[in-house]
Amino acid sequence: MTAMFDQELREQLAQARKELAAARTAEDADGVQAYEGRIAGLLRLAAQHGIALPPSADEAERRGS
Repeated sequence: MTAMFDQELREQLAQARKELAAARTAEDADGVQAYEGRIAGLLRLAAQHGIALPPSADEAERRGS
C-alpha cells in the first residue's frame, strides 16, 4: 500500500508540475498560483508520510535552498 501511495504522489506531482509549466506559458496568473499551491501541498503531504520528493530546481530556488 505504501508503494502505491508513493507512486500516486509522484504521479500527481509530475502532473501538477506540467500544468504549472503550461499555466506559466499561457501567462495564466490564477493557474500558476493554483498549481504552485497544489505542488506545495503534495510536497507537504509526502513529507508528513516520510516520502522524499525533492523539489524541482525552480521550487528549490523559490524557497531559497
